[in-house]
Amino acid sequence: MMFFRKPSGISWLVVFLGNPGPKYAGTRHNAGFLTADAAEKRYGVSINRSRFKALTASCELGGEKVLFMKPQTYMNLSGDAVQQAVSFYKIPAEHVLVVSDEMSLPVGKIRIRTKGSAGGHNGLKSIISVLGTENFPRIRLGVGAPPPEYDVKDWVLSTFRNQDAEDFYAAAERAAQAVEAYITLGPEKAMNLYN
Repeated sequence: MMFFRKPSGISWLVVFLGNPGPKYAGTRHNAGFLTADAAEKRYGVSINRSRFKALTASCELGGEKVLFMKPQTYMNLSGDAVQQAVSFYKIPAEHVLVVSDEMSLPVGKIRIRTKGSAGGHNGLKSIISVLGTENFPRIRLGVGAPPPEYDVKDWVLSTFRNQDAEDFYAAAERAAQAVEAYITLGPEKAMNLYN
């Protein structure tokens, strides 16, 4: 399906997943928001304009006009914000790049995929539901698997400490770079560089 846009229109949506509010700041589940912080520094933007049930900022990456988005719904309703922006700008699913946490990856690793299931992630599940497809790209940041003494929910709502913190924040910087690589170089080159 082809969409036609005015030349000034947004052609990509980058969705950084997290939960709003100080209670969730810095937690593993907010890997997307933490990557958004790195993206703000890297691209010289402030993701603070309130629209589409999200905080947003637009910038240009390699000639493409991109909307950065931090949904301000809770994680399991992230699709609400995505749906509004996608409908407004007529963005195809292949141009909705989602940045989220991933427990099956060790802390410090990132993985780029062009599509895939939700893998139990409620934010991705919500986005799949509103887009009606799993065929949208994502950058997943490793937050590590919970130790045996942790409940999964407690683990994703815990913060990074010591070496984990160092490794994660370095990965968030790489993920912010990977956003640009995916959009400007394409999926194959981005995966070769960052996976």
